[in-house]
Formats: sequence, C-alpha cells, structure tokens
Amino acid sequence: MNQRIYRLGCDIGGTFTDFVLLNDETGEIQINKCLTTPKDPSDAVEEGIKEMLTKTPGFVGQLDEVIHGTTLVINSIIERKGAKTGLITTKGFRDVLELAREKRYDTYDIFAVYPEPLVPRPLRLEVDERIASDGRILKKLDPEEAKRVLNQLIDMGIESLAVCLINSFEKPTHELMIKDIVLKEAPDLSLSISYEVLPQIREFERTSTTVTNAYVKPLTGSYLARLSNRL
Repeated sequence: MNQRIYRLGCDIGGTFTDFVLLNDETGEIQINKCLTTPKDPSDAVEEGIKEMLTKTPGFVGQLDEVIHGTTLVINSIIERKGAKTGLITTKGFRDVLELAREKRYDTYDIFAVYPEPLVPRPLRLEVDERIASDGRILKKLDPEEAKRVLNQLIDMGIESLAVCLINSFEKPTHELMIKDIVLKEAPDLSLSISYEVLPQIREFERTSTTVTNAYVKPLTGSYLARLSNRL
C-alpha cells in the first residue's frame, strides 16, 4: 500500500501557474512553473503535474493533500468577465449596491467616479415582503410575485441569480421559499442566497457579498468541476 507522503500546492495566476511539491518524510521540496491557460486553467495544472512527474515519478499516487489557490476569481471581477447576474431583493432596497455605506475611499471628492455595481439596475428587481429585525414576518412573500420576478430576470438573459432579502439572516423563510421556486422553475440557473453565503447583519455587506458570489459562481463552479475530474 502506497504511503501518502506528498502534499502539492498549486497557484493559478493570470500569467503563470506555480507548483510546490513537499515530501513530508524527507522535507524535500520541488517547484515548477508553467504558463496559465486562460480558456481552461485546469489544462495548466495537468501540464504542470505531468512535468513534475518526470522528476518524481509516481508521486500522484502518494498525494495526501492538494492545496489550490488562484487569482482567477478576483481577476474576473476586476475585468468584469463574470456571469450576467440578477438580484432579487426586498421592496425599497433595490439600490443598496449603489448607496453602499457612508464611509467611502474619497469622501470629500464630489466628482469621484466609483465602480459600477456588478448587477446593473435593470437586473435588480424587488418583491413586496418584509421581515422585522427580530425575525417576525411583517409581510408574507407572495410566491406568484416571486415567480413573475424570476421569469422577468430569466427573460432578460441572466446566467446567475443572487437573492438578498432584508433581515433574512434572522429568519430565512422567504429566501428559502425563493430558492425552492428557482429550483423548480429554473433548475439549471446558478443561484446564491444571502442566508447561505453571509447570514450576518448589515444589508450592504450581505448584498454585495452575495452578488459577488453569484457573479463568479458559474465560472468557478465549471472550472473546479473540471479540475476535480482531472485530479
């Protein structure tokens, strides 16, 4: 039986993919570098591992751990190459992404240009529901309204959906209802709900984090699936 004595680290950057192979028994370290393959970064991972096998034959069968890091996600956000994303939120909170918080990086420059939200306003739609800060349901979610809003976004060509309702961290009932509706009406649509992504107080942080997750989820999901299959 092979002993699992190796750990492999790979870091996929925008230009290069770097590898470090550690033998836990001897402390020996092997490094390698190859060009990143932007269309499918898992190609570079496979190529780099093959190159390392010429120096350390058979190490793959003795791997105990593979550690993966990448800048691909942050690059896709900076370059705006993520999925076309829609947002469903509580009535009155459509513009949270643009209002943000009072503290800004250039508070006194009234001409400062801020980054555009990852979800443009036409793709941010509301449902008329409300949950209080203590978890009480003040206004029930209408499932039919949620379906209509979902179908509107689908008709506009969204590839991913973020759902962030006010105070859902305290009581996620309505978000979970929308999740069930999406799974029935559009099972292939990539979905992120704030209760699962960041169930914490403060609507801007929760909304922006959930939207960011939805924006990169199709990219990272397909990439990690291919990488897992290859590994």
